[in-house]
Amino acid sequence: MSHKAEVRYPYRPITDRADYDWPEGKRLAIYLGVNHEVFDFGGSLGAELAPSQTDPDVMNYAWRDYGNRVGAWRLFDLFDRLDLRTTALLNADILDRCPGLAEACRDRGDEIAAHGRTNAVAQGTMSLSDERSMIADVTQRLATLGVRPTGWLGPWISESNDTPDLLAEAGYRYVLDWAHDDQPTRLATAHGGLLSIPYSQEINDLPAVIQRHQEADGFARMIRAAVTQLLSESDRRPSVLGIALHPYIMGQAHRVPALAGILQELREANDPRIWWTTAGAIAEHVEAHDLAV
Repeated sequence: MSHKAEVRYPYRPITDRADYDWPEGKRLAIYLGVNHEVFDFGGSLGAELAPSQTDPDVMNYAWRDYGNRVGAWRLFDLFDRLDLRTTALLNADILDRCPGLAEACRDRGDEIAAHGRTNAVAQGTMSLSDERSMIADVTQRLATLGVRPTGWLGPWISESNDTPDLLAEAGYRYVLDWAHDDQPTRLATAHGGLLSIPYSQEINDLPAVIQRHQEADGFARMIRAAVTQLLSESDRRPSVLGIALHPYIMGQAHRVPALAGILQELREANDPRIWWTTAGAIAEHVEAHDLAV
């Protein structure tokens, strides 16, 4: 297969597609994609709050680990209060290194989706055999939570040329790596179609806060503006908004109030056009009604 992106999905403008509804006639599907991640102490990949001066990088490692020890649980409290299920994007190594965290996601009714083994390694650097083995291992380990994952987000949104083929081969229904559209699309693979469910690199706390140096109030305004714009277009087309969160970023005590404010505002508005859902439920609806372009 050619490794050009246009072979994975053809160009088709959003203004030239069939109209359809989400369940119960809703028009905007919103889901929270919460990244539960682990990193290595010393070397390897990891977001930085500030440039590292030494190795091991205690400051940045501990900052990231705060999300698993504190931030995730603070976000659980918020989501419970607002009656929101999430798509829990789990590194499989969470099972061993943070006992009880993945189980808490499962027990609160979150969708369990796969996010590789660890965020210390970029998936796209692996050999074909290593990547196939990693996908199988992650799938098997997360299935011990009771439900086999059907969705995948690559660590660092990293793919090899073979990743979509390997995910389809392994039985995955959808992938979140491709932020190219506001609607689900179908990626061509050597093993049939693989749904691409929109996952935002804009409404995403990591690039917004860490790379663009915004704070939580600015991120909340981004969410409000995106919802307002997508609803203004909803008479013409359905759309998806994935809100990407990292507990070590948005789970910090000074950031939760802004996130809580915008989510509570949207929930209390009770707009009949909004479907609060999970990435997996979106994929299931699209497949059931053959809606993907």
